[in-house]
Amino acid sequence: MTAPEIDRPSRRDAQLAPWRAFLRAHARVERRLDEDLRTRHGLSLQEYETLLHLAESTDRRLRMGRLADSLLLSKSGVTRLVDRLVDDGLVERTSCTSDARGAEASLTVLGLARLRAAAPTHLDGIRDYFFGAIDATDLVVVERAMDAISEGLCGGAAHCDPALHVEDRRRDGPSTRAARSVAHGSATGAGAHDEASEPLPAATVNGGAAGR
Repeated sequence: MTAPEIDRPSRRDAQLAPWRAFLRAHARVERRLDEDLRTRHGLSLQEYETLLHLAESTDRRLRMGRLADSLLLSKSGVTRLVDRLVDDGLVERTSCTSDARGAEASLTVLGLARLRAAAPTHLDGIRDYFFGAIDATDLVVVERAMDAISEGLCGGAAHCDPALHVEDRRRDGPSTRAARSVAHGSATGAGAHDEASEPLPAATVNGGAAGR
């Protein structure tokens, strides 16, 4: 293949354009969300997502392996992340109640308070950087396309986190109500079971994290 053939725009380039646009938009939205959270609340997007996963879980605690799967991190990566949050008093790490060989991370009262304080910033960012850039017609197309990708990768696959599955991401269910409750501070405290303990939107928790 000659140099001119390499440089010439090809059909493959045109086919890859949507993929590149997706990667570019995803990275830019994440970067802005991360910057907002760091500037206003001293949390990275990844740290915020960790607190959010714990808040949505039963008793606001998760096994470390489960948390790693939910955050799409390695075990060593989630250990370092949780270590930082433990040092800040936002998370506690204890032996697993059902298996002493395992470890669990649990959300502290301070962690829940930090999550509540940061949630409006995060939700405003999603509204401004994502929903604000897409009209209602295009939004339906984007959702359908992302659902198709998710179902193709996770539909019926045992290794996929159920929290990532399309059926757990429908609008106007407990997930959306829980996001509103966290944003408006309706949760009562660590260990209480209320709307903030229900699964939260995948758009909030599964978007990935800058600097991962």
